[in-house]
Amino acid sequence: MRDIFGLGKFKMMGSDMGIDLGTASILVYIKGQGIVLQEPSVVAIEKSSHTIVAVGEDARRMLGRTPGNIVAVRPLREGVISDYDITEKMLRAFIEKSIGKPLFIKPRIAVCVPSAVTEVERRAVEDATMQAGARQVFIIEEPISAAIGAGIDISRAKGSMLVDIGGGTTDVAVISLGGAVISSSIKVAGDNFDEAIIRYMRRKHNTLIGERSAEDLKINIGTVYDRTIKVAMEIRGRNLITGLPKNITVTSDEMQEALHEPVETIINVIHNVLEKTPPELAADISDRGIVLTGGGSLIYGLDKLLKSRTGINAIVADNAISCVAIGTGKYVDYITSDKAMESKKMRRQIIRR
Repeated sequence: MRDIFGLGKFKMMGSDMGIDLGTASILVYIKGQGIVLQEPSVVAIEKSSHTIVAVGEDARRMLGRTPGNIVAVRPLREGVISDYDITEKMLRAFIEKSIGKPLFIKPRIAVCVPSAVTEVERRAVEDATMQAGARQVFIIEEPISAAIGAGIDISRAKGSMLVDIGGGTTDVAVISLGGAVISSSIKVAGDNFDEAIIRYMRRKHNTLIGERSAEDLKINIGTVYDRTIKVAMEIRGRNLITGLPKNITVTSDEMQEALHEPVETIINVIHNVLEKTPPELAADISDRGIVLTGGGSLIYGLDKLLKSRTGINAIVADNAISCVAIGTGKYVDYITSDKAMESKKMRRQIIRR
């Protein structure tokens, strides 16, 4: 039968959505369709009128290349909203890009936040999402959504350890019975890797490189554990002595040296969480391993380094970048399921004891 009234599209407009509101990029998951959008969380704004010129990848291409009247900004910093108005407009643009303008039924939207956000920051995310076009908003902590997206059954009375390394924050949590037993969140993640590379290039080579160049080095030759085969990459920057453009060949060994400090900070947080984990759950983690998610987990050798430092096997999840978005999208179904109700009941019984 022909859809003469466009009811198929109407149905889609009322679909549940999950949004990974990341510092570096935003991913949108729609129930039944999977990841439908993945773009940088960058907005280009015309200064005088404060109107949006471009969002996402189009705006990212403008970073460091805009004329005086246009500025490319990241409205999210360290996992939280730094500019409410721009975030709301960016969210609206991404929602419309994903499902079109919802004329009738607005979608239910689950949004993930770092586990250590304050109530004020949580409310800001909720309000911005409602203003952007949601009919109902669910807020979920990143480790929980990452676990669901990685395929872990979080409703069971078994300990699972998640390390989610995003753009602005790293979240570490031990999960059991649908909730975080122990968790910690630090503002050291992918963006700090980029900043460490920029500082290293300035200190070691007297060369200034931009955020995009630092990110390219991180993705292509970034290393935190000894490589058997060394790799190198040529990068262009500005010589701080002469002020002229300069080409430099950077090796993976140099990247390992540059990234040492932020990676050590993350390893220390994982150690601290393991020290506070109850013995029974620690035994589960020892058997099942530590699951790594987020774009930062893809840097070469992080799983090997973690295993060498903790003695526990570390596994990078399939689709590590999209785990949080997938889990956030599935969260709406999970919280209304029998498993979720059962887990809550068991948790309450344990607390009473």
